[in-house]
Amino acid sequence: MKTLESIGKHILKLYTLWTIFGSLYYLMECMWRGYSHWSMYILGGVCGILLDLENEYLSWDTPLWKQMVIGCCIITTLEYITGSILINCFGLVVWDYSHLPFNINGIICLPYCILWFSLSSVGIILGDYLRYWIFNEEKPRYKLF
Repeated sequence: MKTLESIGKHILKLYTLWTIFGSLYYLMECMWRGYSHWSMYILGGVCGILLDLENEYLSWDTPLWKQMVIGCCIITTLEYITGSILINCFGLVVWDYSHLPFNINGIICLPYCILWFSLSSVGIILGDYLRYWIFNEEKPRYKLF
């Protein structure tokens, strides 16, 4: 029975983080572009969970900048996968970066990759503090370099 309880807590934690990150991503995009698409809610939630799971595998001694590089790669990869699926499977062009420099198929580009690097720090720190505040986990601590 204890295992079932721990599985339930884990599912609740993932759902909570997905909901919060999905909502924030959607709202952030609405503020940035003036609109968003429901798929960005899903993408934001998945990105947030994966950013948060970084700390399951990395120690608190891992410099934040390294976590941000990993976070940038996670977000950029998920943006490419999501964009490719939306375009190729559903014919939806939710975003188009073809006018921006160093883009790949108009789905990802260097300027947004740099933005994801910066914003990943917010996601990493927010995820850690949400786990601390809501789920009484270890208090976050960071090492910049």
